[in-house]
This record gives sequence, structure tokens and C-alpha cells, in this order.
Amino acid sequence: MNPVQRRIATVKASTLAKKFSHSLNLTPLIAEPSILTWFEVIGYTVLLQSDIGCARYAVQRHHHEVVLRDRLFAAVQRINPTIPLTAIAETISQLEGKENCLLVENNLRFHRLLTDGIDIAYYKDGQIVNAQLKLIDSLNLQNNDWLVIHPLTVVEGNYTHSLDVVLYINGLPLAVIVWNHPKNQKPSLKEAYERLQIYKQQIPTLFFYNAFLVIASGSRARVGTLTSNWQEFLPWRTIDGEDFPAQGQTELEIMIQGIFDKRRFLELIKYFLVFEEKKDYISKNLLRYPFCTRQNCSHRG
Repeated sequence: MNPVQRRIATVKASTLAKKFSHSLNLTPLIAEPSILTWFEVIGYTVLLQSDIGCARYAVQRHHHEVVLRDRLFAAVQRINPTIPLTAIAETISQLEGKENCLLVENNLRFHRLLTDGIDIAYYKDGQIVNAQLKLIDSLNLQNNDWLVIHPLTVVEGNYTHSLDVVLYINGLPLAVIVWNHPKNQKPSLKEAYERLQIYKQQIPTLFFYNAFLVIASGSRARVGTLTSNWQEFLPWRTIDGEDFPAQGQTELEIMIQGIFDKRRFLELIKYFLVFEEKKDYISKNLLRYPFCTRQNCSHRG
């Protein structure tokens, strides 16, 4: 990050800290410059959970709902202006997971809809029209809705969990960050990883739509996928694979700017997430080259 961006980040961190204190009447949970600040710097809207339900933010949800349906509908309508609203509403209902499928099977199904689009048919002027509905606009980044919520409470069955950070693109929860605050006496990446495993078991519906999982502890961070084991969660070495980190940049800052840059995020989802289907299991892998989870990632072959 250049010096100008860093100054902007510092200002925004101060603003967010005041927002936390005013809204929650608590000491801010995230140190400055915070996770949320870095997302603001790269153009995301950042909301606290207490903002949900406020008309000005257009975020309505119950704790058992993981998709922001109003924002999804608005974004899909904006991206597909020629498709009737009734057809859009019917298609969105297809995004729900299938109860008889495993978590990874549901995730694979959704990934295909997200990257390939959804083939639909509707009546217009007495004729059947075949079309493809897109959930994301990869050509016009500003046509998408980029949102971060902290924290996010999710209820499923008898379980209730508060997720540290959830990233929504067009109302779809595409990434989850599990973060251990450095105020903990011994913050641990392994502890964040273990919490993530509990979330996947107890609130699996949230992860039907997931692209990336991030575990972080203090300023350290690792990225993986739904099927990654502990050893497969790896750091993101540089922001774009070309430049070495600037002095003072942390793993967490590099990862947020590297993975969640809007264009790179969509490219990673489309081209660098690969499912391997075998007889008795499905694995989901983030291709590690030419991007940045290897120590020598700045040297492309």
C-alpha cells in the first residue's frame, strides 16, 4: 500500500473505532488499522451487525438466513436488466442448498451457478425465451454489491454462532474470516482453524456459498477452502504476485488487498478454484501459482 493509501487507512480506522464505541458502547474489538478498514480502503461497504435492519442500509435478515435476499435480488436485477422480475425471483430460489446433499456437494453446485451463470427459460409475448442469468458482473465491477459485515450471528438448528467477518458479494456470503484478536494472551492460528471446523459442522448452510476461508490471529493470516486441512491453509505472500511487500505490511493486510481486491477476487473464484471429484469425496483447491501462497510466488514460470 502506498503512503497516501496508508494515511487514508489510518483516518478510516479512527472513524471506525468511534463508530464501534458509539454503536456498541464497548472498546473496539479490532486493532487499528483494522480488518474492516482495509476493506473500506479497497472499496467495500462495511457494516456492523447492529446496522442490519436499518432502512438506510437495505440489509434485512433473520439470524437463520445466510443470504441477503433483498440485496441479491437488486443486484441480479441490475446485472440482468432484460430478464423479467418474476423469472429472477424464481431463479434465486434455486440457489438454496439441497437437503440430501453433503456440504461440499452443495458448494460445488453453487460454484458452477456462480461462475457459469444459470440457464433459465421464461415466457415473453407468448413465446419461450431461453437466457442465462448472471449472479456476478465480471466486466463492470461497480455493478456488483460489495459488503462486509462484522460480526454476523447465524442460527442453525440448536446452534448459534457469531462470525467475526463475512464478505457478501451481491447478497451472497462468499468468504468468511475467523480472527483471533491480539488482546488474547496467546492468539493462535490453530485456534482460529479449529473454530472454523466447528462452524462448518454446526452452521453448514452459511458455507454452501463459500469461496474462500481465512483464518487470522493478530496480524498473521492464512487462506484455504472448504476442504483444506490445517497444513493447506497458507499465507498470501504478495498482493499481486509481482511486487514484494512494502516495509511494515502485515500478512493480514497483504491477504486482504491481495485476495479481496475486487477484480482479483472474481478472477480467483472463476479460474483458480478447482474441484476434484473422486469416487468417495470431493476436494476443493485454490491453485497456488501464479498467485501468492508460495514463498517464491513473485517469480512466475
